[in-house]
Amino acid sequence: MTTFDDRKDAFEKKHAHDEELAFKATARRNKLLGLWIAEQIGLTGDKAEAYAKEVVAADFEEAGDADVIRKAMADLKAGKVEISEHRLQAKLAELMEVAKKQVAG
Repeated sequence: MTTFDDRKDAFEKKHAHDEELAFKATARRNKLLGLWIAEQIGLTGDKAEAYAKEVVAADFEEAGDADVIRKAMADLKAGKVEISEHRLQAKLAELMEVAKKQVAG
């Protein structure tokens, strides 16, 4: 292999690794969000864990965070918890930082 091929392969491997970490961090963030929402609406134990899995699964409906936000807002409203979409997005950003550290570490 040439140096160019070696560099190309290394770049492709790094890109794949970065994408995998991003996927894991997003899934972890969604689980953390689900556990946080569960706490807000009064779910504990196995019910909270099951709810967190529902939030993770909701992210596979469409690209981006809109599907997760939509589910979260609907569930919070159903649980009579008043949280603005802006606050929910801030919580997502906060939890993403936590998730990145957990996945990387």
